[in-house]
Amino acid sequence: MNVFADEAIIEVQSGKGGNGCIAFRREKYVPMGGPNGGDGGKGGDVVFCVRRNVKTLANIRYKRFFRAKNGGDGQGWNKYGRDGDDVTIAVPPGTTIRDAETNELIHDFATDSEDESFTFLVGGKGGWGNVHFKSSTNQAPRRANAGQEGEYRKLRLELSIMADIGLVGFPNAGKSSLLDAFTNARPKIAPYPFTTKIPNLGVLRADDKTDVIIADIPGIIEGASTGAGLGTQFLKHISRTAGLVFMIDCSEDACFGAFRTLRGELEDFSPDLLEKPHIVLCNKIDEDGAVARAEKVAAEVRSIEPETPVLKVSVILHEGLNDVRVAILDIMRALEQRGAEVAAAGKTGKSSFLQSRSVDETMEVQFPGQEQ
Repeated sequence: MNVFADEAIIEVQSGKGGNGCIAFRREKYVPMGGPNGGDGGKGGDVVFCVRRNVKTLANIRYKRFFRAKNGGDGQGWNKYGRDGDDVTIAVPPGTTIRDAETNELIHDFATDSEDESFTFLVGGKGGWGNVHFKSSTNQAPRRANAGQEGEYRKLRLELSIMADIGLVGFPNAGKSSLLDAFTNARPKIAPYPFTTKIPNLGVLRADDKTDVIIADIPGIIEGASTGAGLGTQFLKHISRTAGLVFMIDCSEDACFGAFRTLRGELEDFSPDLLEKPHIVLCNKIDEDGAVARAEKVAAEVRSIEPETPVLKVSVILHEGLNDVRVAILDIMRALEQRGAEVAAAGKTGKSSFLQSRSVDETMEVQFPGQEQ
């Protein structure tokens, strides 16, 4: 059974430096000996690195303690102690590192670069051997330094899935079906609520140059922002998506007011979520009376957000999905253009798409995805 873990509390400690050595030369036919104690080795560092083949924090959660190796002690004949091995902790893209006690943001792996690494704790320095303390007035120093102690910290790691588009909607709105229709992902699909228990990702191949990552996250219910249902356990994954797709089930009268409720839950969780570009899909128009309901939902959406596109679709019958594909690509192109404009203005070398994924240090939680 696969375990999806998006939070972990761990303890990390860098290695202690090795002690310096007190030693003297004792050689036949060498009348003048002297100190020759070597230095201790440096303690190992605590290093975090991004690995795209790591999908969750499960392995980290169950290990809990990560300690780098101590440096070796110095020896006679000016032999230096061996440096301690680093401890390297592999995390998936989208992981943030926070202090477990103060909630201070320490580092945010907001990119999926394979080369990104972050040295968090540096190992202690090795102590000097007695050879360093020789002087004209002290020819036989019996003094050496102890190695520096390593550092210890308790951390909270949080994973927010890196996705371009997040699917937002109540349970059984058809998000998993849309992911199945658009991508090679095969999420569980069934005619009952909360079919999706963990986030699912799929890649929409738009053209030869463009791939769009779509995230399907367990469904939002009213009160999710305050902990109802799955609460904020997966709601936080929405924060790092570049754009959103609201899905509304128009097969029943419950669709009326659904957009307002979904919008309210996102706003209560983080007002910044509503600043992301988004579209609304009125799904299941193949059901009796669904087209009329979709018209009313569209009117309701336009009364709240006149500029938001509203599309009528039947995911099961693949009706209207080409229009959805075009709308998603329009979102991505608009974000790329905005990023190019910002870069051209000389404000930053990072695209606005990546800026939209950065973590607000005042937020308790962060980033992408959506609900089923």
